[in-house]
Amino acid sequence: MKKLALAGMLAIGLTGCSSEDPQVLNLYNWSEYMPQEVLDRFTEETGIQVVYTTYDSNEAMYARLKLLDESAAYDLAVPSTYYVSKMRQEDLLMPIDRSKIEGFGNLDDDLVNLDIDPDNQYSIPYLWGTTGIAVDTDDVEGEVTAWADLWDERFQGRVMLTNDMREVFHVGLRVLGYSGNSTDPQEIEEAYEKLAELMPSVRTFNSDAPRMPYLEGEADVGMIWNGEAVMGKETMPSLEYVYPEEGIIAWLDSFVIPKNARNPEAAHQFISFVLQPEIAALISEDIGYATPNQAALELLDESVANDRASYPTDADMENAEFQADIGDDALQIYAKFWEMLKSGR
Repeated sequence: MKKLALAGMLAIGLTGCSSEDPQVLNLYNWSEYMPQEVLDRFTEETGIQVVYTTYDSNEAMYARLKLLDESAAYDLAVPSTYYVSKMRQEDLLMPIDRSKIEGFGNLDDDLVNLDIDPDNQYSIPYLWGTTGIAVDTDDVEGEVTAWADLWDERFQGRVMLTNDMREVFHVGLRVLGYSGNSTDPQEIEEAYEKLAELMPSVRTFNSDAPRMPYLEGEADVGMIWNGEAVMGKETMPSLEYVYPEEGIIAWLDSFVIPKNARNPEAAHQFISFVLQPEIAALISEDIGYATPNQAALELLDESVANDRASYPTDADMENAEFQADIGDDALQIYAKFWEMLKSGR
């Protein structure tokens, strides 16, 4: 698996693009979430240059898209599951013109027409995955099988959490036996109190490259995205990905076109390009996340298709829970306790 070269794209920024230039696509995406080869091949095939800018959380992406006016808008973004619903309801997205999308029929029926976006009017699935437990088996003695194990005193000062409010609270809620999508203020507060007990063990929060604290010896156990675990294991064979007994966090990342996009035509072209089975397979093999493209599955290298970290079994997905849109009122409660958690109050 080759590493991704995004730093150069980041340096370009949005200001280097003219709103009158139809040969530029401004892509706003997660860090290390699109192989450079795909960007290069798209440019070679279409002549459209891609300006790639990154974010490290849905909250950061959402806040920036709300602030930008048309003169500095992005043409394509990649929010996670429930943020598609939130952005759609807040009229932040442009409808997808399905007549301009080729390959939609390749997508898994189980990952389209979801409640977050009925009939995929505003989004097209890109990749799906899970958030589970990373364990450095060289440094951790004994088994780690559950989210609750993170509270074990032997891990004090050695735990890594993603810098993602909903994901972290999802863990606290599931340990208590609640849904990770709870909107009950009492349950959310109980999750905060449970997570506060974990904080002495937390060494760092990381959603930029969650594999790095493990690779750099900063953490031995904690949260990680499955694709990051796959990439990390290449460098560090002792890094294992564990499906917690309480249930995995599942998510779907999708392409959306912001309402003030300057080049929606290029956005549609890029989506169609990524939906090509060969390209979708290349992406999955390169960055370790699961493709929703059924035609691409047949092209995957056997080592990738059989890797449980990337492609979980039915048993691994038992009790799995996709994050849902919980509404602004509940989000405000989460945000209050998230700030308290990270500030140590």
